[in-house]
Amino acid sequence: MQTETRPTSNPTRVNWWVDLALFAAILLALAPQFTGLAIHEWLSLALAGGAIIHLLLHWSWIVNVLRRFLGRTSWSARINFALNTVLFIAFVVVSLSGVLISREVLPFFGYELRADRTWEVLHRLSADAIVWIAGLHVALHWKWILNAFQRFILNPLFKLGRKPVMQPTAPVAIRLETKQ
Repeated sequence: MQTETRPTSNPTRVNWWVDLALFAAILLALAPQFTGLAIHEWLSLALAGGAIIHLLLHWSWIVNVLRRFLGRTSWSARINFALNTVLFIAFVVVSLSGVLISREVLPFFGYELRADRTWEVLHRLSADAIVWIAGLHVALHWKWILNAFQRFILNPLFKLGRKPVMQPTAPVAIRLETKQ
C-alpha cells in the first residue's frame, strides 16, 4: 500500500500572501482618482472579503488575547489588539459608508439611495483613519514583514539565480591487472 504525501500548508506563507494582497488592494482602494470610481467600489467590496479571510486566519490569536487582555499578556499584545480593534471599527465604518454612498455597486444591484453628505464625510474620515492606523499596524509588525519577505520572496529568487554545484562523486577504484 502506497501512502500519498501532500505538501503541508504553511500558515505563515498563507498569512504573508493574504496580507500582501490586502495591502495592495488597500493601496489601490485608497486611490480612486487613479483607479476610477467603479474599480474603487468593486475592489473595496472584494477587500471586505479579504479582511474577513484575514480575521479568520488570525481568529485563534484574537480569541486568546481577548481572554487574557486584562490578565496575563504582554503590553505589546494589548496595544496590538487595541490598534487592531480600532482598525476594524474604521474598516466597518468605511465599508458601510462606502456602500451607502455607492454610485456604481448599488445601482448595479438595482438600488438607489439619496445622496447624504454625512455618509460621505464619515467615509473620508474613516479612510484617512485607516491610512494612519494601518501604518501603525505595519510598523508594529515590521520585523515579521521583513522576515516573511526574505523567506518567501528573496530566498526563492536567490535560489533561482544560483547554479547547482556539482557534488563530488566517490572516487572510482581502478583495478589494474598485472600478468604474473
